[in-house]
Amino acid sequence: MPALVLTGWLLAGLPLLLLGWFRPLPALLLGGVLAVALCGYWVRFTGGREAPDATARHVVAVTGIAVASGVFNAVFHSEQLIVRRDPATYAQYTAWLAGHGSLPIPYGAAAFGGSDPALRFDSVGFYDHDGAVVPQFMPGAPLVDAIGHWLGGVSGLLLVAPVLGALAVLTVAGVTARLVGARWAPPAALAFAVALPILYTSRTTFSEIPSLILIFGGIALTDDARRRPRAAVVAGLAFGLAVLVRVDGLRDVLPVLAYAGLLIALRGRRGRGEAYARMGVPLLAGLVAGAGLGLVAAFVLARPYLNYLSDSVVPLLAICGVVLALTVAGAVAGPRLVPASWKVLRTWPPARRLPDALAALVFLVMVVLAVRPWVQTVRRVPATPDDAMNSIFIRGTQVANGLWPDPTRLYYENSLYWVIWYVGVPVVMLATLAAAVLVRRMVRGRGFLWLLPLAIIGWTTVTTLWRPAITPDHPFASRRLVPVVLPGLILLAAWGLRWVWARARDVGYGTVAQRSLAAVGGALLVVPAAVTSIGTGFTPMERGEAAAVERLCAALPRDASVLVVERVTGDRFTELIRGMCGLPAAQIRPPAETGAADAGADRDVAAPSDVNRLAGHIRSAGRRPVLLAAKQSQLAPYGSATQVMRLRTRQDERSLVDPPNGTWSLAIDVWMSIPGTA
Repeated sequence: MPALVLTGWLLAGLPLLLLGWFRPLPALLLGGVLAVALCGYWVRFTGGREAPDATARHVVAVTGIAVASGVFNAVFHSEQLIVRRDPATYAQYTAWLAGHGSLPIPYGAAAFGGSDPALRFDSVGFYDHDGAVVPQFMPGAPLVDAIGHWLGGVSGLLLVAPVLGALAVLTVAGVTARLVGARWAPPAALAFAVALPILYTSRTTFSEIPSLILIFGGIALTDDARRRPRAAVVAGLAFGLAVLVRVDGLRDVLPVLAYAGLLIALRGRRGRGEAYARMGVPLLAGLVAGAGLGLVAAFVLARPYLNYLSDSVVPLLAICGVVLALTVAGAVAGPRLVPASWKVLRTWPPARRLPDALAALVFLVMVVLAVRPWVQTVRRVPATPDDAMNSIFIRGTQVANGLWPDPTRLYYENSLYWVIWYVGVPVVMLATLAAAVLVRRMVRGRGFLWLLPLAIIGWTTVTTLWRPAITPDHPFASRRLVPVVLPGLILLAAWGLRWVWARARDVGYGTVAQRSLAAVGGALLVVPAAVTSIGTGFTPMERGEAAAVERLCAALPRDASVLVVERVTGDRFTELIRGMCGLPAAQIRPPAETGAADAGADRDVAAPSDVNRLAGHIRSAGRRPVLLAAKQSQLAPYGSATQVMRLRTRQDERSLVDPPNGTWSLAIDVWMSIPGTA
């Protein structure tokens, strides 16, 4: 149900946004109708599905874990609104959509007396593109978060993430019940819910949790669709719309494309695979439609973001094109090739060793990832201004961590150990064992049910761990593990635990021993994750920002045109003032960019000549110029200044070589001056 609801909402929200009509009434009506229609369609055509061993006790346990997760994360939710990193960018993106319902964001240059070379309307997370401001990310998550903003303002926006986190717990539990068994769903749900990256992304405005719901919901929907193959089109839509939430979703759902092609190639076969084969065309159609909508949104609404990611997006699109071509070719030639290939696998003596060889390959991949830190140090020499800024950030973080400064380090070689930090060695070992056993079974012609889940989990886990492509400080970098890697490994670990338990039962262990083994195994799934999470799990981050922002907005005159004269404050507050305070805002370029002759000692502060000229333009436009900066001294040339923000709070730790276990202090000050007033 969570995946069906998100699918319906996104199918309605994107067209409305493209038309500039993403307003509460049309969005809630159309999105609500589509969500209800998809849920009703699913129940009617698939009859719903429950695990054959499900009992009321399992349902109550899973529901209780999900509700507890939502309540816990709501109590300790974050308030990241001031733009420093991605969550606040998503929050400001959402605030603009909820209040205006359209993109891109206009400059509002008329409020500043017209355009001027010294004016800058972009800021961190918001690009200047074709005469307007364009948010950095894909619109899927803000389209969902906007519901909370409509219902409860900023407070409602901040509580959407805990609700989505609770739905993600239900989704992972549902997939576990289908693929492993209902008795293993509660420990898997609990292990997932207490993992620090899940807590982290369930407390603030990230895109990873909605992506997880769509991908793992798609797995559950695909499994259900075996009873009514036409319904697989809805599963394909859920998978495809993951691209609307995250560009990386294109990589995560790539195995679905190959899987659909394989099903089409199997069409016409009789026996156990017949129901699967008939899902091929609907699944492919839904996937192409959903991913197509995501790509349309990317090219129309997030073009600068795509340009920024071109080094990784272009090869990914090429890979998708190749897989699509191979899928079409395989679908055409499949009816002849598949029987012949299967015959070779069953009769050719060397091919009989293939199951064992592929199972061994699973262990080999994990061994390579485990020894990688001892044979490789991943580095990147800065080649662009963004790379240079990232290197400066890494160097500063290294100094704060007491490490030897090396700004070219990326720490990607430690990625498997990131996973171990957050879910523990037992989960990794059980998941590896499960993957090896399942691969061996599938090559032998059994366990086809696991082919798609294992392909998604295996492909995404290996590619993500090999190249996380994120600033490597934690817990921030842990978000890369959220959509597929952690839930996938927990799912596999639950299957591995069941496999060990079944072996113990088969060799004659008694009931008490079996129950003890299940209890110990469940503890091994949950306890390591909980131990890591204790360090920060009970500490809310950046609390006080919502109240501080409210006070800032209240201090600004309603006829103000806001000029930010200092770079850091401009990067943090330009879009916030525009979107949350509802006032025109812009930065003034520093003297290095404008060439002003009266530059001061601080090169990040605007030249007085530029400030005075722009203030005059604002007055000519019939509005009041208001200046903002981080320090009172930066506004001294323009008259008296008033402090409108003094925030003292806690922020996430930035740990590079150890799991995060604490927080850092955060201080933000904003001063305001109105030129021409005493």
